[in-house]
Amino acid sequence: MDTKKESKSRPEWIDIVSRYNKADNLKSWWQVINSTGSYILMWVLMVWSLKISYWLTLALAIPAAGFLVRTFIIFHDCGHGSFFRSKRLNTIVGVITGLLVFTPYHRWHRDHHIHHQTVGNLDKRGIGDVATLTVEEYQSRSRWKRFLYRIYRNPFFLFGLAPLLLFVVLYRFPKKYMTVREHIYVQLTNLALVLMVFSMIIIIGWKAYLMIQLPVLFIATVHGVWLFYVQHQYRHVQWSDSARWDYKTMALDGSSFFRLPAALNWFTGNIGYHHIHHLSPLIPNYNLKKCNDENDLFREIKPITFWSAFESLILRLWDEKRGMLVSFREWRQALRSA
Repeated sequence: MDTKKESKSRPEWIDIVSRYNKADNLKSWWQVINSTGSYILMWVLMVWSLKISYWLTLALAIPAAGFLVRTFIIFHDCGHGSFFRSKRLNTIVGVITGLLVFTPYHRWHRDHHIHHQTVGNLDKRGIGDVATLTVEEYQSRSRWKRFLYRIYRNPFFLFGLAPLLLFVVLYRFPKKYMTVREHIYVQLTNLALVLMVFSMIIIIGWKAYLMIQLPVLFIATVHGVWLFYVQHQYRHVQWSDSARWDYKTMALDGSSFFRLPAALNWFTGNIGYHHIHHLSPLIPNYNLKKCNDENDLFREIKPITFWSAFESLILRLWDEKRGMLVSFREWRQALRSA
């Protein structure tokens, strides 16, 4: 096969991202140590802090949650097969970190794979994404269904109740479309979680366990859901039907570049460079920033900042005519002016 001819026939962006697809096992193991290792150390400190002041425990819960979010990024990369060179090692570390973040490895990554293949596709919503109605769909709903949608899209539900409900309860159940083997994997994960929690209760007691685990898990899951939300729910995100759906366009314009302060970027494992991650899920998190900084392909991508991201909280509906997400208020104003 003529490799020169093949390279000319494929898009240039594939050659660009391919240079960053290589996992570095030393970097990966160091990330395991400074993420999961630090999380375990924070647990030890929080157990000790209970003897001094629970306010100190709650203060320590904040960095502990940060390390847990970073651990989730490892779990996430393992599922893409990008964290280690070995497929088996990715699976082993992915399953173990999945227990720490209360997430079944095989179930979550099945849904997440579908999410990558359907992001921004209006005809294939519903798996691995935040439910979003178009203006026309919302207008056609009954009052009761509109009310339920409003409850679902309310920030107090999405970032108050939903995160813990999702990670602690909903992830314990397999989905109907899953295979028998995947059902078994979910139940094995549940069994391992029960053993892990029971062991911790034996060691430190149920009260101490809940006083530590609940605030850490709450802070981590709220911030994790917020990160995922901002990645695909922002004013000028691009969505289209299947006929016009294009992989590169939806990766770069259907996923955000969420520019965060350096410390938050570290704790979130560079996941703010989500447009690049969707362009090539095989890029390990520690190569995402480098890929962004070294290539002109990404120069014109307008970032969402820490503060501008909060506009996403009011956006509820996809307006197909204007090609953007709008708030309920903007929808009503458009109705009155029509």
